[in-house]
Amino acid sequence: MKKYILKYGMLAVLSTAALTSCSDDFIETEFYQQVQQGPLNTIEELDSFVKGQYVSMRNASYYGCDFLMIGEVRSNNMYSDFANGAGYYQTVASYSMTAGDQYSSGPYMNMYQVISKANIVINNVPSGQLTWKSSQDPAVIQARANYLKGQSYAARALALFDLLRLFGQEYAGGTTGVVVPTVYNPDAKQARSTVAETRAQIESDFDKALSLMGTPTASVHTNRTEINQFTVKALMSKYYLYKGDFAKVRTLVAEIVASNRYSVIPAADFSSSFSKANSAGNSIFEIAVGSTNDLGTTSIANKLNVAPAGYGNMKVLPALRTSYAADDVRGSVITAANVLNGKYVNSFDNIHLIRYEEILLNGAEAELNGGSATVALGYYNLIQAKRGKATGALPAATAVTLNDIYVERQKELVGEGFGYWDLLRRNQPIIQRSANGTAGTIRNVGNQLLTFPIPRAEINVPGTLVTPNPGFGN
Repeated sequence: MKKYILKYGMLAVLSTAALTSCSDDFIETEFYQQVQQGPLNTIEELDSFVKGQYVSMRNASYYGCDFLMIGEVRSNNMYSDFANGAGYYQTVASYSMTAGDQYSSGPYMNMYQVISKANIVINNVPSGQLTWKSSQDPAVIQARANYLKGQSYAARALALFDLLRLFGQEYAGGTTGVVVPTVYNPDAKQARSTVAETRAQIESDFDKALSLMGTPTASVHTNRTEINQFTVKALMSKYYLYKGDFAKVRTLVAEIVASNRYSVIPAADFSSSFSKANSAGNSIFEIAVGSTNDLGTTSIANKLNVAPAGYGNMKVLPALRTSYAADDVRGSVITAANVLNGKYVNSFDNIHLIRYEEILLNGAEAELNGGSATVALGYYNLIQAKRGKATGALPAATAVTLNDIYVERQKELVGEGFGYWDLLRRNQPIIQRSANGTAGTIRNVGNQLLTFPIPRAEINVPGTLVTPNPGFGN
């Protein structure tokens, strides 16, 4: 692991500006930790490092924009009009990336920042009894510390999952995964684990997160900018769907549905729900942005919307745009110029990372892979019942197939970063597209370029144990 990546991750969390950005009620004067590797002795300090994990997730190279747009550039949902859109994602779209590419180094850096901050919380050993301004009860304090550690385990699992998808060789003809640091040590040199070893750590981290966080309270789901027990289960359903463990997906989705904490957003609120911070009933987890941390020209909104709101270089493929029924509210947020202008219309909108609709689609697909077709149909129709412009509902289906679910994922989740990963996990070909969306070279699973290059800054460290991915220039 390259030293400065972890060191930088630590320094970022020491910025009071970064620490206050994810929480309006965190007082800037409360945190003065200056010793990089000293023990954290208060809940306030632990909480600050957890907030720092969300700050790294929010970075424009990660969930703030690029990682999600990468999932669309190589999909059958969207394409990059890089000729007329300031050149964004040209190297990704044209499969011409090198080890120096910003779309490789940016996500890599921020994903490992999340991990480094999580490791500090996970491995923290206070020098004495933890204290907390909100309570003097040791049991209450320990429960809160466990909850914060649970968030950190889940954040580490998510970052490792994203690293594996982007840099692992599973779909590029190899078995090499990514570096899996489990302690904060900026001086350590560590080799990449295998795909199987990386997966084992992800799964262990998710399980540990749930065990530490305990039984959810009645209102835990109302703070959607913080990972809670339902968030962990939702993230697990995403991970296990990608892995193809449909039995686990079925169980996780059933538990989330049975909780009755979430609901499909009504058609009238579909577009506006993406601009509602921490309030929409379908939001399970969102990354806090807000006006204070406005991502400006680096935001998703800037890539989706045309001038004066943005460059508008990410366009919906015409075939997808015209596939919506006339009464489908989701089609109405895509213009005739193939611009998706009904999601993330503001550069300060929270990033809605997990929506209830995705979880229902995860469950429907899993039910059709060894479960109940009736349950799958029920999940599918919950969404149909809230997507009609005129009456509020689209016609209910009487039967549903896997292909129906695949198409529905495109219609519901376009612009949210799912397309590339859905194609890979289903072993479907990836079609390279030009700046006007024309189909070109077809790459099947096993092609070396279906992963990303390990950043040059990582592989050029003297004595590094990190090996590059083959097929990329320096």
